[in-house]
Amino acid sequence: MASRAGPRAAGTDGSDFQHRERVAMHYQMSVTLKYEIKKLIYVHLVIWLLLVAKMIVGHLRLLSHDQVAMPYQWEYPYLLSIVPSLLGLLSFPRNNISYLVLSMISMGLFSIAPLIYGSMEMFPAAQQLYRHGKAYRFFFGFSAVSVMYLVLVLAVQVHAWQLYYSKKLLDSWFTSTQEKKHK
Repeated sequence: MASRAGPRAAGTDGSDFQHRERVAMHYQMSVTLKYEIKKLIYVHLVIWLLLVAKMIVGHLRLLSHDQVAMPYQWEYPYLLSIVPSLLGLLSFPRNNISYLVLSMISMGLFSIAPLIYGSMEMFPAAQQLYRHGKAYRFFFGFSAVSVMYLVLVLAVQVHAWQLYYSKKLLDSWFTSTQEKKHK
């Protein structure tokens, strides 16, 4: 065996690394997917905190009604959308499949369902705005329905990617547990 400063071991040209152990693909994939999901959870947390701030300002009337409108009904159940994200984070340290599955199911209930309801709740106001140019709720001078539809579209994308990566992570973890059972 060669030292750092000494000559290379006799009989090798440095291309004999193929026999060395490597990290299994599902472990590499698990680390990558956990990182992607964490990034999405942090984006979701920012959206959630902005929504909470908007709701607090609207309810406590810290700003005039012209600046920040009262919250829509869908915003209240969407506050529970933090639960699936926390369950997802709790599942990472020990690769807990149960928590990840609960996170995925509760994401449908607490995240996706309120967003679907919100798109239906705000549709008449959006229709009124785009047909007649009249808005009745405002958010810092912009029509509240336009701003909230932008937030809604962003949130749907974040949660859809979160579900997609969670499913891939779940498959990766199942591959890992199946290999352990066969040994």
